[in-house]
Amino acid sequence: QVITGGHYDVDCHVEDPNGRTIYKETKKQYDSFPHRTEVQGVYTFCFSNEFSTFSHKTVYFDFQVGDEPPILPDMSNRVTALTQMESACVTIHEALNTVIDSQTHYRLREAQDRSRAEDLNGRVSYWSVGETLILFAVSIGQVVLLKSFFTEKRPGSGGAGT
Repeated sequence: QVITGGHYDVDCHVEDPNGRTIYKETKKQYDSFPHRTEVQGVYTFCFSNEFSTFSHKTVYFDFQVGDEPPILPDMSNRVTALTQMESACVTIHEALNTVIDSQTHYRLREAQDRSRAEDLNGRVSYWSVGETLILFAVSIGQVVLLKSFFTEKRPGSGGAGT
């Protein structure tokens, strides 16, 4: 997910160790990509911002490697039904995973909104400084203009006196 910068979009592609592209998207704000690896090695992730050279972006991504371990020991080899306590544990575990996903989502939204608020705060500050400077310039101009109305213009002292 793109958290800050520009129109909140980037290009992304993923390659396996053999160089085959297994995921490619352009100008995406956020996405989810599940993939079960078939080849061991180094996978390459590339986030590109070449279409927007002036805006820097912050990207959040998360890896979940491997299968989640079973909640209860020997849960995959069970032949009998789960007891009420065991099924309650499984339900609670699933609910906690949902809560973790929601918290991550809300943290990302908070970071995105904070970035927007700080950008807006900077713009308002510059606008206020500009208005203040213009206000001072207009005030000084009005004082000079009013002063010129009330100052007496004396004739030059180069004439003949009577």
